[in-house]
Amino acid sequence: MQRSIKPIALTGSQKSIFTEDTDARRNLLDAFSYASDVRSHGVCVVFDGKVIAGTRARKMRTKSMNAFSSVDYPELAALLDGRILRYFYEPEMQPRPSFYRALNDRVFVLKLIPGMGADIFGFLTDSVDALIIESFGVGGVPCYGDEDFLTAIERWCGAGKTLVFTTQVPYEGSDMGIYQVGLKVKQKYDVIEAYNMTLESTVTKLMWILAQTRDPRRVREMFYTPVAHDLLLF
Repeated sequence: MQRSIKPIALTGSQKSIFTEDTDARRNLLDAFSYASDVRSHGVCVVFDGKVIAGTRARKMRTKSMNAFSSVDYPELAALLDGRILRYFYEPEMQPRPSFYRALNDRVFVLKLIPGMGADIFGFLTDSVDALIIESFGVGGVPCYGDEDFLTAIERWCGAGKTLVFTTQVPYEGSDMGIYQVGLKVKQKYDVIEAYNMTLESTVTKLMWILAQTRDPRRVREMFYTPVAHDLLLF
């Protein structure tokens, strides 16, 4: 669902609601407070007194109360003693939300590690429609003195499959144009760069897009169309 004029507040807890020092009660009350405010809309995560846009929320800690962070985008608001402190006001949503009932789950995330061979592309060809590569640094592509990876990328794109490059680093996004190999890949092949999108948003957006179209031009166009703050284009 997109452009919901009604708020959809997701929350939870780091400790069981049955323990004395649980954060569940506070998070639940905060979620109700935010969701019941007439100025709230869209999908968000309410946790540890923070309101984070759903497309920018990422769980960064497994035990600490401040489990979620807003990646490369400001938090929408804070909650203090039941009061909502908004950092900025967002424009009102369109009167009618959009509902989508299909997702293409043939999306795979490949985290590059030193020494990984390009033959891994061959194992994924028959079972995957879109491959998201978590590359090194700002978007590097392995080069071991040969062009095996470039050949594999060419074959993948030539088969009409989607290839998206992102970074393994949580903050500040990718920039494939900084280094020669990454720039060559971006200029020569029909690949997509995720830039400052979170990995979670990248996966979800591809599943949504590929359930509607497989046309490479249309996939690219939809991917680079921002949805609920998921992508900042400079």
